[in-house]
Amino acid sequence: MTTIVGQPAPRIDALGKVTGQAQYSGDLVMPGMLYAKILFAGRPHARILSLDTSKAEAVPGVVTILTARDVPVNEYGLQISDQPVLCGVALTPLPSPLGGGESSPSGEGPGVRVDPSIVRFVGDQVAVVVAESDEIAARARKLIEVVYEDLPVLTDPEEALRPEAIILHPERGATNVCVHDKIRKGNMEEGFAKSDIIIESKYHVPAQEHAYLQPEAGLAYVDENGLVTIKSAGQWTHADQKQIAHSLGLPVEKVRVQYPVIGGAFGGREDLSVQIVLAIATIKTGKPVKTTWSRQESLIGHAKRHPMVMYARWGATKEGKLLAAENTLIADGGAYMYTTNKVLGNSTITEVGPYAIPNVKADVIGVYTNNVPSAAFRGFGAPQALFLAESQMNKLAEKLGLDPVEIRRINALKETDTMAVGTVPPNKPTILEVMDAAVEKFGWTGNLLLSGSQPALKRGTGFAAGFKNIGFSFGYKENCWTRVEIRGKSEIEEVVVWNAASEVGQGNHTILAQIAAEVIGVPMEKVTMITMDTLDMGSAGSASASRLTVMSGSSVKGAAERALEKWQNEERPATVEYTFYGPTTTPMDKETGYSHPNFLYTYAAQAVEVEVDTETGHVRLVRVVSAHDVGKVINPTLLEGQIEGGVIQAQGYVIQENFISRNGYVITDQFSTYLIPTILDIPEKVDSVIVEVPVEVGPYGAKGIGELPYLPLAPAITDAIHAATGVWFDDFPLTPERVLRGLGKIN
Repeated sequence: MTTIVGQPAPRIDALGKVTGQAQYSGDLVMPGMLYAKILFAGRPHARILSLDTSKAEAVPGVVTILTARDVPVNEYGLQISDQPVLCGVALTPLPSPLGGGESSPSGEGPGVRVDPSIVRFVGDQVAVVVAESDEIAARARKLIEVVYEDLPVLTDPEEALRPEAIILHPERGATNVCVHDKIRKGNMEEGFAKSDIIIESKYHVPAQEHAYLQPEAGLAYVDENGLVTIKSAGQWTHADQKQIAHSLGLPVEKVRVQYPVIGGAFGGREDLSVQIVLAIATIKTGKPVKTTWSRQESLIGHAKRHPMVMYARWGATKEGKLLAAENTLIADGGAYMYTTNKVLGNSTITEVGPYAIPNVKADVIGVYTNNVPSAAFRGFGAPQALFLAESQMNKLAEKLGLDPVEIRRINALKETDTMAVGTVPPNKPTILEVMDAAVEKFGWTGNLLLSGSQPALKRGTGFAAGFKNIGFSFGYKENCWTRVEIRGKSEIEEVVVWNAASEVGQGNHTILAQIAAEVIGVPMEKVTMITMDTLDMGSAGSASASRLTVMSGSSVKGAAERALEKWQNEERPATVEYTFYGPTTTPMDKETGYSHPNFLYTYAAQAVEVEVDTETGHVRLVRVVSAHDVGKVINPTLLEGQIEGGVIQAQGYVIQENFISRNGYVITDQFSTYLIPTILDIPEKVDSVIVEVPVEVGPYGAKGIGELPYLPLAPAITDAIHAATGVWFDDFPLTPERVLRGLGKIN
């Protein structure tokens, strides 16, 4: 019988955050510290012809200026090393420090090297001024003279696919395609021939800014043991360490990455920003070096959610049974790969929704452009793909005269059904359970047109569902390391848990403390967490893929159980190191997509009420019921917070947030122009509905919740708007201008 797991234990980091004692990256100081300012390219595509730093170097208080010549190995990237650390005048290619056929952090051999003389987006970094004060560094940065030769700019991914388009990464081949995933299942010709109704649509989903409250910042120094130490927010300490060490030309054991308190991430901190240049600066100067980006620099300099244009053709019988789905998704990957390959893998899996469809053809294509790179963002490719799938389901329901819930019940994925990838689900699909829970809580009786308080105000109800993997995919061997030590002589005095998992605001460290306390049978006050460090710790993996409750939770549980057994056998202190491994997955076949890509899925359904002002075009989200299968609740308060936060962040994506980039230049580069939801914008009511269907792989049966509440909201909102106005919106954000145009009120 549990006593701590399943209870609303307070967050272990709450006191430090509410009192201001918590140290974020921007709060860090050290004696003799220097300050760095980064010069961005400020243009989307150009060749650097010359770079003159002499005037900047002459400014009193400037210590050094870093350029491409100061970077030992001028390449990096989480997936592939296709981005220069600093762009600069063309240099003779450096010999690889890897030698012996070793691979780079991305698994590539040393033969593929990116040309550092080319800037490919406005946020490419060109030089770093290191000075005695922030003000001096900023003043000197303005004096750096760079001569560019502007090159043709590609900002439309469909145009970038044309044969005559300029190639942005010739080192990677004669194409701008960076990813192409395929699904080929069944017989498409037969599926459409047997269909009584076929719905064809084109959808467009936009970029989205992560808008975490803590902008990029960091501090680097060389410690007393000679370790190059970087303190900056991230999502996977050991992955950061590997990339930094590669660019420094150092063994990984010579680099230490340690995360201070992290002010939000949402996927946006998976990729590096300031870490490598800070490390180079501290090595060159011998002093601690700090930098903090402005909000404008953050909006220009870090990656966004993938914009996509998506084409869909779906067929069904008159009874509502899906027979065929043909999809093409074209994603704007921006200037560099970042995690486009992994994001689009998730899009490929989810682009037919949680439904059994016998015939599926899909092409999911990622394209290099000169826009700000696209990367991980809560949902990781599933929100875009599910907007297509769920919109198609709602349109089919309308044409067939079916309730949108009923058509989903007819086609809901079952244990014996094959998914789009041709294999059965790894765990029992619970789409029916979450739909039933949402229907009951909402009081769903179908798509309704409701009367508003004024004639111009139209209200409607909408429905959508979704699913997503938990954990890493496509053949990666999921793992998470933990050490647990039980201290004391006759009684347990302290339990110390070492786990490198990132606490990005989701409450993971509190969850881990609850699990350790539960297993060992002590109050949480006796649990000490040592976290977010590469020193003397194995890898915990990333704070992504909604994986940490399952992976780090299972790892802590396993280590605590083994330590308790030692303690009970009179071993004092009792210390155990334990690595938890997730079940095996397999890569997708390159031509058919056939695979066992994930070891666990979980499901969500949402019903919403939306109000549309037909005179002004304003859309207001009134009420949301969000139902989720979480396996087992570890901490209900944290769970509810994740659901409410996910819903509101998704609302911003659909309604308020309008990221504008023109010809590769970011127009909405401040929060005064890029608007995110405030307290006055959020729904009147968000009901969090929890369904518990435990799984063996998770601690106490838990699955995960981080991304799930985000997934179905966009198509649920557009379904409700259709109920209110009779108009389908196939793109967003639903700005007043777009809504009025859709309603025929303006041209």
